[in-house]
Amino acid sequence: MNIERKNRDFLPNDLTINTWEDLQPFFEDLDKRCIQSKNDLERFLKDVSELEAVLEEDVAWRYIKMTIDTRDQELSKRYTDFMSNIQPQISPYDDKFNRKINDSEFKNDFVGSDFKIYFRGIQNSIELFRESNIQLLSELANDSQEYGAITGDQSIELDGEKLTMQKASIKLKDPDRSLRKKVFELIAKRRLEDTDKLESLFDKLLSKRNQVAKNAGFDNYRDYKFKDLGRFDYSIQDCFDFHESVRSEIVPIVKELQQKKYALMNLDAIKPYDTDVDPLGRAPLKPFEGGEELLKKSVEIFAKIDPYFGDCLQTMDNMGHLDLDSKDGKAPGGYNYPLYEIGVPFIFMNSVGAQRDLVTMMHEGGHAVHSFLSRDLNLTGFKSLPSEVAELASMSMELLSMDYWDVFYSDKEDLKRAKIEQLETLLSILPWVATVDKFQHWLYTNPTNNKNARSEKWIEINKEFGTGLVDWSGYEDYRKHSWHRQLHIFEVPFYYIEYGISQLGAIAVWKNYKEDPSKAVQQYKEALALGYTKSIPEIYDTAGIQFDFSKKYISELADFVKSELKKLD
Repeated sequence: MNIERKNRDFLPNDLTINTWEDLQPFFEDLDKRCIQSKNDLERFLKDVSELEAVLEEDVAWRYIKMTIDTRDQELSKRYTDFMSNIQPQISPYDDKFNRKINDSEFKNDFVGSDFKIYFRGIQNSIELFRESNIQLLSELANDSQEYGAITGDQSIELDGEKLTMQKASIKLKDPDRSLRKKVFELIAKRRLEDTDKLESLFDKLLSKRNQVAKNAGFDNYRDYKFKDLGRFDYSIQDCFDFHESVRSEIVPIVKELQQKKYALMNLDAIKPYDTDVDPLGRAPLKPFEGGEELLKKSVEIFAKIDPYFGDCLQTMDNMGHLDLDSKDGKAPGGYNYPLYEIGVPFIFMNSVGAQRDLVTMMHEGGHAVHSFLSRDLNLTGFKSLPSEVAELASMSMELLSMDYWDVFYSDKEDLKRAKIEQLETLLSILPWVATVDKFQHWLYTNPTNNKNARSEKWIEINKEFGTGLVDWSGYEDYRKHSWHRQLHIFEVPFYYIEYGISQLGAIAVWKNYKEDPSKAVQQYKEALALGYTKSIPEIYDTAGIQFDFSKKYISELADFVKSELKKLD
């Protein structure tokens, strides 16, 4: 693909954003406009959309560069400067523009589900906006980034070699149990060194988030955040139902799989450093060496699913929109960051050559394809996706790609191992999602909680969704703080149940693919191309699947996964 940035209609093409003063004239222009016709409103919407795209992309690059090197203080300063000094100036104008659109008599001239969804979001933003929250939200955006700085600096030294946490975790798959134990204890020790920092950080985040909710008239931050996330298509009770469905339908299957695996290991007790190792003592899967090979083979796989998908990844590479390898000072995790103006996203990863990195690349590549398919939608707001849709794209791609993993694995046994690991992980992630989500419900409906109460509740919920097969004796302190590893709790609160909902959808997409590959891929593409111009259930329906997380539906999908696992035995 040959993609070039389009000429702007409203903003100068050479606009450089250093201070609020660089932007202020354009916000004042929009604020002063009178909307006296449908054409006036249409022009206003397009100019606001262009401004949003430019600003989103500017802050995106600041974030991307900061996370690539958390030690560069200048990069961190550029991001925090935007969030501290520019974003607070923008927020009041955003509210003014929303009200101008919402109050326009010509709004009803824009018909169709796309504008219905868009205007619904605007109404929601108006209802949430409070002047008193502008500074607090700016502080929270900066405070949450402290998590990446703290954890990005974590590493261990093993036999004279310094290892990032991502690289060290690969050793937990090594057949040598004494090595695994040593590495696990080094990781645990290093992470526990930051316990006080992370607990203090969370106390600060908790206090400010609770205040934001109170300022907006909510009893607690949970209820505020549900509205802020625009969860129009399911309720808090639906989340509780999801928790219960996973506990009753999925946990027993996961326990059965673990019992089968652990029986092969013939150990007196399964310790936390035994859970990731191959039960037959085989070396960890090593599908590739380095980010360059990962990318090349990923492009090949994507092209086999659909030629367009391969073009998407290749275009990103050509444009320098990839940073895949783990390195010192890099923030943890991985993400696909949409860039709304150019329409070509950026993939950030911490690849170390492991099987999970292969899956992460498929996952983030699914997000990337989504960005490409929705890039030509008319308004930036149409591309701002609910997570339940965004994660459907990424998790489906993990499964759609499985038929082509022989690109990475020439050995049939290794290929089978990789597929079994993927399907078992697919099931085991659902109890983890329920654990994290239920913990967050408790955190924010019990706003006076402290470090000790959090530890106790975390262990209680872990036991509820766990299998009880792992012996944590000797590592109790590490276990009770293991929620510190979940960056979502710190950086993007309540963004997690979406993974569970989307995982169910992805299984259904994959099930369709097994029955009719070309039809399933076409439905998948059509659903992603909608962006957020239809409701979540409508988007799922376009993909040929149900938006459903009842016990019955979860049980049906779990049975399908179990049948696929049996084929690999």
